[in-house]
Amino acid sequence: MTEIVLSASIAICTGLGWLTSKTHHRINELDTRLDAAELRMAREYVAKKDLTEAVDRVEAHMIRIESKLDKIVITSPHRY
Repeated sequence: MTEIVLSASIAICTGLGWLTSKTHHRINELDTRLDAAELRMAREYVAKKDLTEAVDRVEAHMIRIESKLDKIVITSPHRY
């Protein structure tokens, strides 16, 4: 009887050890993938402040271009 209990205990401990090892491996793999995704986002995405400044500069240039076009249209001798 003790041989059966001992064999079952060893089998259960081995199975739990294997399961724990696989679980830890999978967690480490997911952690590595998450770190890579965070790093990729930090490299590729623009901060909101930087984007706002760039859009404001483009908008200012567009306003200047529009005012120059308005002057050209107003002073143009040919009206259609």
